[in-house]
Amino acid sequence: MDACSKFIVKHRKLVLLSFLVPAAVGACMLFGVSVNYNITDYLPEDAASTKAMSVMEEEFTQAVPNARIMLNEVSVRDVLAYKQRLNAIDGVSDVLWLDDVTDIAVPLEMIAPGTTEAYYKDESALISLTVKEGEEVAITDAIYEVIGEDNALSGDAVDKAVMQSLAGGETLKAALILVPIIIVILLFSTNSWIEPLLYLAAIGISVLINMGTNIFFGEISFMTNAVGPILQLAVSLDYAIFLLHSFDAERRLTDDPSEAMRRAMRRAFPAVAAAAATTVLSFVALIFMRFRIGSDLGGNLVKGILLSFIGVMVFLPALTLLCHKLIDRTKHRKLPFSAGGAGNRLLRFRIPSLIVIALLIAPCVLAQNNNAFTYGFGDLNEDGRSGRDAVAIDGKFGRSNVIVLLTPKGDLAKERQLAEECRSLPHINEVISYASTVGTSVPSEYPDKSDTDVFFSEHYSRTILYTNTQAEGSEAFALVEQVRGKVRALYGSDWYALGQSVNLYDMKEIITKDNGLVNLLAMAAILLVLLLTFKSLSLPFLLLFTIKAAIWINLSVPYFEGNPLSYLGYLVVSTVQLGATVDYAILLSDHYIANRKTRPKNEALKRALNETCGSILVSAGILSIAGFALWISSSNPIAAAMGLLLGRGTILSMLMVFCFLPALLTICDRVIEKTTLRAGFYREYARSRSRKRKNAPGRRATERNATTRPMNALKRST
Repeated sequence: MDACSKFIVKHRKLVLLSFLVPAAVGACMLFGVSVNYNITDYLPEDAASTKAMSVMEEEFTQAVPNARIMLNEVSVRDVLAYKQRLNAIDGVSDVLWLDDVTDIAVPLEMIAPGTTEAYYKDESALISLTVKEGEEVAITDAIYEVIGEDNALSGDAVDKAVMQSLAGGETLKAALILVPIIIVILLFSTNSWIEPLLYLAAIGISVLINMGTNIFFGEISFMTNAVGPILQLAVSLDYAIFLLHSFDAERRLTDDPSEAMRRAMRRAFPAVAAAAATTVLSFVALIFMRFRIGSDLGGNLVKGILLSFIGVMVFLPALTLLCHKLIDRTKHRKLPFSAGGAGNRLLRFRIPSLIVIALLIAPCVLAQNNNAFTYGFGDLNEDGRSGRDAVAIDGKFGRSNVIVLLTPKGDLAKERQLAEECRSLPHINEVISYASTVGTSVPSEYPDKSDTDVFFSEHYSRTILYTNTQAEGSEAFALVEQVRGKVRALYGSDWYALGQSVNLYDMKEIITKDNGLVNLLAMAAILLVLLLTFKSLSLPFLLLFTIKAAIWINLSVPYFEGNPLSYLGYLVVSTVQLGATVDYAILLSDHYIANRKTRPKNEALKRALNETCGSILVSAGILSIAGFALWISSSNPIAAAMGLLLGRGTILSMLMVFCFLPALLTICDRVIEKTTLRAGFYREYARSRSRKRKNAPGRRATERNATTRPMNALKRST
């Protein structure tokens, strides 16, 4: 660190340039980073629905329908004209209506009512179609031009188009909320008007480089795009605060700014490195998720935190030395905010908080384990046109969700049996297959190949089920299990199922398994860091339990509110909250251990709270506001849910560190002393025995004689 600090101080302009150039390049590359909004693309390769999608793409040219159009006040001839115009749109395929499942040359009254009403009811027609993946915005805009304002469009493709169109400026909106508030918060903890801008410059440069270098990954997930920059800024801003506070302290001891910065870098390095290590290790745990959005987000955040660490320890010292005269000229008194005396007030809550947490912990653990979870996007833009259109279509024709089955080609009788058994299941409105539409008496070789391509490939037959469930939920997932059971009974293991509900079902199974692994890895890694930091066998468990209790309380709130919770947000936040806020517990405990060497436990705890309260408030304030900014600004339900959980969780972690952890530290004081290497705690009982020995009668007489004898001898000689 000495050699590094000397180089940075001596070549500060070169260091500054070496960061500004990559940041400028990163800002340009940022516009070339591709964002993937298809959540099912991140299922592992061995997931059943992923294999099914690969097989269907190889065997069939037609994809799964992902949009529905409702045409109002139209005749059969009008609907056929609309179909032709829709088929002409580049990127639209498989436009399906009543004429594709039955002969509409006969009067509609002679067709089975159930079949007709699934596609045509009260002069309104329902058309299903497939929108090309990756081009949803342009294609849905073209569809709107064809159908006009009086008709409706909804479906998974529309949801993706809405999210893509709204997501472009969401990071900017969150930053516009967050940055001014950060500046105000930092003004309370600095002595210069310019220092907050230096903090933001150091982390902002790192964020730009991180976002720009994402181009080398080919693409990033919508989650990484939405929350990555904000999380990196909020989590790593502490590192800059540590360094400049150390620089400010060293400048009081020396008049040479360069020497002060070298000392500050040496002084701040252990604290910054430890804080970065706990955060990085918690994000590393996300990389081990089989659901690859976790690895995408985790890898991006690990890269971002390392860049922030380098930016603070290399770029910020150079920038600060170049601006130190400006810092001196813009000095101001600390604004009227002080954490002095906080220890006295917070200690009053030790026992009440201990009792409250003891009563809450079991119900909260049970509640957070019994949350109702969502795994997809949920409802997007409910107040916009897509939301109104979805309500209108569901109101007229009911909900529609598609499940596609691929079974071995050749046995029409078995295919017909499958269709009949699936049609008998609840929540299935329509079953379309060759056997159920054309019949088993007509061999598949007889009709024109263009008419049978939708049903047959070289090796497989395709059956399409239209259900009236939502894409996810208990009914949808139960239906997926029932359909899979029917197919398995007829075809053994040689079959595939796909569709939005099937994808989300697989996602549920995989993410649920990821939960235990990610939490275990994060806790084990942070526990190891704490063991090395404190060299104690008991203190790391107390700190970890404090933050985990805050996480349990945080994640139980949706259960008591009766609101479903995004499982992906739940999983990510439980890791991020642990890695980002355990630093508060580390800071307080470190000061407590240091003060405990010279003071009784209550006095040491009081002093530790006074020393750390301001720093924890600033850090927690920034991180919680970052979470709430995401919640307010994001149209992505997963990112918004994650922001709310992070904002609320940070505040809960801070309160637990201020109120609950002090109670644990004082109650377990003797245990901590016995299990900590070279603890050297101040011994109150030893001091008490020492006083008793000093005040003992024999000792007082001896001390009195030792004092008076020389005085009497001096008087006699005089």
